[in-house]
Amino acid sequence: QGLKPLVPTESPDLIFGTSKPAPGLPAADPFLGTNKVPDLQKVFQRSDGLPVHLKLGYPDRLLYRTTMALTIGGTIYCLVALFIASQPKKQ
Repeated sequence: QGLKPLVPTESPDLIFGTSKPAPGLPAADPFLGTNKVPDLQKVFQRSDGLPVHLKLGYPDRLLYRTTMALTIGGTIYCLVALFIASQPKKQ
C-alpha cells in the first residue's frame, strides 16, 4: 500500500468561478464601465493648495462642514452635560 499523500494531488473544482458567462448576459460585462482612475489621478495630484479631502468640490466641502459641525456640537453637548452632572443636587 505505501504512504498516501496528505494533500490531494488534484485541485478541486472551483465553486464560484466559471469559464462561461451566465446565460442571458452579453459576453462583455456591462457593469464594469469605463476606467476613471486616470481622470481621478489628475484631479487628486493637481497642486492647487487644497487638502486631498476637499479636492472634489462642493460635496466634499458639504461633508467636511457637516462633520465639523457635528464634532463641535457634540463636544459642546458633552461639556454641558458634564457640567450639569457635576453640580450638587438640591434637596
